[in-house]
Amino acid sequence: MTITPDIIKAFTPAGSLRASINLGNPILAKQDPQSGEVGGVSVDLARAFARKLGVSLELVVFDTAAKSVEAVRSEKADIGFFAIDPLRGEGMRFTAPYVLIEGAYLVRQDSPLQDNAEVDRTGTRVVVGKGSAYDLYLTRELKSASIERAPSSPEVVPAFLAQNADVAAGVKQQLEGDARKLGGLRLLPGRFMVIQQAMGTPAPRGEAAAKALSAFVEECKASGFVAEALARHGIKGASVAPAA
Repeated sequence: MTITPDIIKAFTPAGSLRASINLGNPILAKQDPQSGEVGGVSVDLARAFARKLGVSLELVVFDTAAKSVEAVRSEKADIGFFAIDPLRGEGMRFTAPYVLIEGAYLVRQDSPLQDNAEVDRTGTRVVVGKGSAYDLYLTRELKSASIERAPSSPEVVPAFLAQNADVAAGVKQQLEGDARKLGGLRLLPGRFMVIQQAMGTPAPRGEAAAKALSAFVEECKASGFVAEALARHGIKGASVAPAA
């Protein structure tokens, strides 16, 4: 990947590289409750890309995917980390995915539901994080079940319990953690979708910038950087996406 002055300029109209970070997906980003420091796979990638450009990095942190997407789309951030979805394509250019993440369903231990295919039935209430990739996907795919939206993905299970809903939907690892912590809950076997997690930049930044970001992602996958970041942060259940 050749970094030209024009590419650097395209990514840094504010002087530094502003990276939109979504804390709603704990697989990719977390905030230390004591220090307030933000870290994770997406932060590692943002730092590596800033180094590649030879510029300083500014993290723009949000609690939901929807807010993170809007920051990039409105050019209040220069890059972001998103699940690829048709509804998010407007105004942005995505790279190929760098990580694949499973989406799963959580139910109460005594729920009659035993299989993912049983969820989409009349009367079934599914809670999902508002504006998340899971929300966008299930809004298209569920024909009979009803969707109820929690303010963010980390609030899905609390909302599911408080509203006495039938199913919680979201990041498999997050749901597994909630099930272990709270008890009386179980995941349905397998997954209902696979999230393709990619990097994105505002479309007006141009074709050369989009290609440079895509090349960076491919370099990070091929060199082992993404795999090492997943291991370093103790992320299980997510896998490095294949080469584009």
